[in-house]
Amino acid sequence: MSLRTKMIKSSDDSEAKDSAQKLKGIEISVPIVYGNVAFWLGKKASEYQSHKWTLYIRGATNEDLGVVIKRAVFQLHTSFNNPTRVVDAPPFELSECGWGEFEIAITLYFHNDVCDKPLHLYHHLKLYPEDESGPLSTKKPIVVESYDEIVLSKPSEAFLARVHNHPAVGVPRLPADLALPPADVDRRKRGDTKDHPLSQWFTNFSEADELLKLTAARQQVQGHIARLRRQLSMVGGQHQPLKPATEF
Repeated sequence: MSLRTKMIKSSDDSEAKDSAQKLKGIEISVPIVYGNVAFWLGKKASEYQSHKWTLYIRGATNEDLGVVIKRAVFQLHTSFNNPTRVVDAPPFELSECGWGEFEIAITLYFHNDVCDKPLHLYHHLKLYPEDESGPLSTKKPIVVESYDEIVLSKPSEAFLARVHNHPAVGVPRLPADLALPPADVDRRKRGDTKDHPLSQWFTNFSEADELLKLTAARQQVQGHIARLRRQLSMVGGQHQPLKPATEF
């Protein structure tokens, strides 16, 4: 399943004063994948501990999302000890053992310069194959994943400088005259791509790549339209509008 979620940062007095540093007409995309990988425990399985599973939020090609996401909160079934799990650093994931499937609420919190509103996601934990009569395997896990693209509008110059050229973030072509402030080098280093131990089981979202290409093309068109509007507004301020030819 593929989604596209647009996040809008709330306006307040401090942001209004800082509006000159907001980049209108620019959208930043962050492709994410969330889901679970579940292994049947085979001979080690018991009535209430039949599977070991890992629930996660990851970049579309396993990038570290810590450059954008500050915290992930997973709400498990109430039968688990401490069902509200908070992960304050990447990788945003947790592992557990159990026997039952249930819906998990996931809440993502972003860094202050990204968005002040959390993103709510829902994932149905899957442990068993669709064909319930089929044999269980300890070698091949059950994998269920969903793709989403977080779209961030009107980014600040500081945020854009921080994520520019970051592998987890899609940034459109920027105006040639845009001078970004120096990036926070330390924070960008933490976002380098990592190899995940479960990566061999992750879904290859080829459709996601096409979506990103379409998004980049759309953003370029929006940039051209914005420049044309600015040019037309400048021309309109210098000349009076022409009267229609039917008027005498």
